[in-house]
Amino acid sequence: QVQLVESGGGLVQPGGSLRLSCKASGSAFRVAAVTMGWYRQVPGKARELIAALTSGGRADYRDVVKARFTISRDDAENVAFLQMNNLRPDDTGVYYCHASRPNEQFWGQGTQVTVSW
Repeated sequence: QVQLVESGGGLVQPGGSLRLSCKASGSAFRVAAVTMGWYRQVPGKARELIAALTSGGRADYRDVVKARFTISRDDAENVAFLQMNNLRPDDTGVYYCHASRPNEQFWGQGTQVTVSW
């Protein structure tokens, strides 16, 4: 059974930084072999993809986070990261780690990020 466990969320002031982690576990599951993604959800809105990293190393970002967020992974530790810099109040939401491979997808439980004074 594959599990994704996020950590690193919290309260930060505007302009600050946070790094989210997504630790993957499960038989034969490797973050290096799948597409890893980070989604964000705010109350009343659909969950939206904000960053993705393919197994080949290609990273893509939603425009609103480009140049501020960086998705990466540590293959040895089987962890994916989302480095978030210059955070803004509209970055507030629940952040979910996601992994997909043919015919399967997996979600973490989510971690709250609040950007506020």
